[in-house]
Amino acid sequence: MERRKVGILGATGMVGQRFIQLLSNHPWFEIAWLAASDRSAGKTYADACRWKLDTPLPAGIAAMTLQPNVPEGSAVELPKIIFAALDSDIARELEPKFAAAGCAVISNSSAFRMTEDVPLVVPEVNADHLAMLETQSWRRESGGYIVTNPNCSAIGLVLALKPLEERFGIESLFVSTMQAVSGAGYPGVASLDILGNVVPFIKNEEEKLQEEVGKLLGRLNGAKVDLLDAKVSAHCNRVAVEDGHTECVSIKFKKKATREEVLAAWSEFAPLEGQHLPTAPTQPVEFDAGVDRPQPRLDRMRGSGMAATVGRLRECTLLDWKFVVLSHNTIRGAAGAAVLNAEVLARMGKLDKLGVPVTGATQRAVAVTA
Repeated sequence: MERRKVGILGATGMVGQRFIQLLSNHPWFEIAWLAASDRSAGKTYADACRWKLDTPLPAGIAAMTLQPNVPEGSAVELPKIIFAALDSDIARELEPKFAAAGCAVISNSSAFRMTEDVPLVVPEVNADHLAMLETQSWRRESGGYIVTNPNCSAIGLVLALKPLEERFGIESLFVSTMQAVSGAGYPGVASLDILGNVVPFIKNEEEKLQEEVGKLLGRLNGAKVDLLDAKVSAHCNRVAVEDGHTECVSIKFKKKATREEVLAAWSEFAPLEGQHLPTAPTQPVEFDAGVDRPQPRLDRMRGSGMAATVGRLRECTLLDWKFVVLSHNTIRGAAGAAVLNAEVLARMGKLDKLGVPVTGATQRAVAVTA
């Protein structure tokens, strides 16, 4: 596949840095445009960014000049594929402008996740929901659109839940998260607030988790999603871990399942097999039988940071079963999730002819192809 030029909104933040790390040597995408806030626009990336990742800042990226975070007025030609790593309030203002300019906006923000005609997608879970983007007004008027990936704690959770929901149905779900400090960005949580401590509150996190699980595991019904018919309760906590969100889950099924059946559901879950997507893990859900696994330090980089690790499966005295799931929050839970969404869009042909309005018969044909 010919490499396509892409841009990154919010390029200097922690998720923006992950985008750069994952895209710098990507076989399908080439970073051609970087944007940041007004205070950084016009500076080189190296001058504006405090690089915090464990791989070197690529020299070519370091020398790039940051552009204004608007679709017009750029000194560099605006690519039609935009990865967005913006705070939700800023995303709510800016992302529609890029979609209206004919761009595919592949967003990590929460701003439009629950909007009815915006797909909220984890490809292994609900890639069919991408058909919804054809109903967006931006798609009809400019050829652009917005696609989102979920909250960082929802992604690992729904990867573990999807094969269980398909086989047994979910009646109710209880989850308590232990979320890494990198999820708060940089500088994030002050060291004196988090070291030796647990903060049992993350603003809007419990609401996001509960709502997004319903949409992700819901069924596409024409141009909308019928939400999962299950009760979901979440506790979200910030803990002194650098990377990797750990979640303790208790679940009640609609159909009884044995331990062997649950393990088989996870081991046989490989919905993207044969698509040869560069960022997709070979096995999206890995089970570890160790009595004390998964652990962030030991397991967060499974599948190059794109797999969810499950463990400690045992009977629950209140519901049916309980287990622990771990995923890397800034790779699988953020930038990597968006890159994988872009790869699926490329395979579906939805990164072609951006900037060209899709109307009438053309729109119907594209929707059928999807």
